[in-house]
Amino acid sequence: MKSSSNPRRYCAIRLPFLASNRLRRRPNAPHSGLPAEAPLVIVEKAKGAIAIAAPDAAAIDLGLAPGLSLAEARARLSDLVVAEHDPAADDALVEAIADWCDRYTPLVARHGARGLMLDITGVAHLFKGEAALLDDLLTRLDGLGLTAFGAIAGAPATARALARSPRRIVVEPGCEASAVRPLPISALGLDPVRLQALARAGLKTVGDLIDRPRSPLAARFGADCVERLERLAGILEHPISPRRPVPAALAERIFFQPIAHEDDIAATLARLAADVASLLETRGEGGRSFEASFYRVDGDVRRITVATARPNRAPKAIARLFHEKLDALSVPLDAGFGFDLIRLGAFRTEPFVAAQASLDGHALDDEAVADLVDRLGARFGPERVLGFVPEDTHIPERRTRMVPVFTLGEEGKAQWGELPATGEPPLRPLSLFDPPEPVEALGEVPDGPPLSFRWRRVLHQVARAEGPERIAPEWWRDGGPDRDYFRVEDRKGARFWLYREGGYAADRPQPRWFLHGLFA
Repeated sequence: MKSSSNPRRYCAIRLPFLASNRLRRRPNAPHSGLPAEAPLVIVEKAKGAIAIAAPDAAAIDLGLAPGLSLAEARARLSDLVVAEHDPAADDALVEAIADWCDRYTPLVARHGARGLMLDITGVAHLFKGEAALLDDLLTRLDGLGLTAFGAIAGAPATARALARSPRRIVVEPGCEASAVRPLPISALGLDPVRLQALARAGLKTVGDLIDRPRSPLAARFGADCVERLERLAGILEHPISPRRPVPAALAERIFFQPIAHEDDIAATLARLAADVASLLETRGEGGRSFEASFYRVDGDVRRITVATARPNRAPKAIARLFHEKLDALSVPLDAGFGFDLIRLGAFRTEPFVAAQASLDGHALDDEAVADLVDRLGARFGPERVLGFVPEDTHIPERRTRMVPVFTLGEEGKAQWGELPATGEPPLRPLSLFDPPEPVEALGEVPDGPPLSFRWRRVLHQVARAEGPERIAPEWWRDGGPDRDYFRVEDRKGARFWLYREGGYAADRPQPRWFLHGLFA
């Protein structure tokens, strides 16, 4: 049931002439030069014939309707203009309109092929009320060459049903049932068979159903009929599913005089970064992913995203990342006639723990490395900045894998185990040869360390050795012989990591030796 303590408000937008609007508003489109009164129909192939899929307003006024064959339409109107149906282009336009509607609320959802639903709870006061918001939205869409109907109500189904009318309707909270009473029963969206059965029973409007007992209606016309009725009347809560994630922290600037100069844009991003950082500080969090949205006066929307390797809420650092990103864009940010809205949001956040500077300066070094990683990610793309994570295996060449640094959360960073004691040599080289390089070695029989080995035509005499460390193959993979690893140091002080494959025995071939890595 609905909660009256914090009633939600929804704005439904319907685009009844989407396809014809799309063709007329494109500057170089074949039909863009037609006068508004010229009848235009969008056709598609259906059941082996060419039929009307979407007539424009002029064609509807002349009696043409969806489903009518093109041959019959031409017989009625000789000057009819015809265009082919392009669902992909229509869908792309709806997506662009939905992006543009983000200027009113980040909670925007698609509904059907030609409809949008906006959750405007708590934002109407920014536009001087719900009626002013709806008027501004529809007026702007009209200025972009789009015919749009809209309505605002406390339930999505109520707003959607009322948006079929060209009137701009705002339903007061709690009055949804009264607002939908005059609507025909087709507003329920039932199948034709049940609509015909309701009409035969003398139930022609929504008001005829609202006051009737629910049990007989459910028994005769189905439980979903009652559910649709109560959603339409605003009795049942049915929230929308936004098409884009909701930011954890959001700040924006609206400009009555659009801005286009680079310095103005940079200054605005700096102020927004400070606002978002303040919100994150209140939440005790830092941002890992930030997005700046630029809304042009002609309806175009451009989004720029940056990521950080660890939680960050330093305004200067965030603004610097966007500066790096804007400089590295393959398609530069085009302000056109200017931006009238710029928005900055933090979409991924994590708990923020302030780093305490240590006396040896390691914390400062970590900060510098993190800052470098963030700047590299902003300039070259976060997917190109890679880091190592450990794998649960004993095979050295499979011990690590590379993943984008920005996908690792603070809580998900793997542990590499204990480091060797101070003064002790490392257990593994930092880098390995791939593949291991074969060497000629002379070793103690049967399983002793090498006494000397020749690598790249240079003979190395072993002064110290430690091992063997036996690493068996993973039986669930390709198998193979065991490896006996040795850490060795030659007489010149160079240190190597070698392994012997196989062992000494009369019935076996001689073992092979490989150099797998060098110690620094």
